[in-house]
Amino acid sequence: MNTCIVGIGSNIEAEKYIPLALEMIGNDCTILQTSSMVKTKPIGYADQDDFTNGAVKIETNWNRQELNRYLKQVEDQLGRDRTQIKFGPRTIDLDLMIWNGQVVDKDYYTRDFLRQSAAELGFKASG
Repeated sequence: MNTCIVGIGSNIEAEKYIPLALEMIGNDCTILQTSSMVKTKPIGYADQDDFTNGAVKIETNWNRQELNRYLKQVEDQLGRDRTQIKFGPRTIDLDLMIWNGQVVDKDYYTRDFLRQSAAELGFKASG
């Protein structure tokens, strides 16, 4: 069993898409805990609505590649438009952040809200 923390973000109807994403993930993985959701300013492209961000701690039998593929499928099912500019508006953004106690998303080190969400879910970075 693999224990993971997945970052969640949305700035298009976040109050709708974040619960839908969590429901979908909960149908296929075991949700152990969900962090609080916080409002954050956009990064990279400022001319858009603020984001709602948080994280979910899950258990899964999938390997890392399978889980990443699954998360992209959930994004697609929830209308993620990949033709938008990088860092542009999105219905849902799901990023594998922590895999079995190891940071696997470099954004963890540069975004306070990711570190705070992971810490809220019991993750403590080593070193």
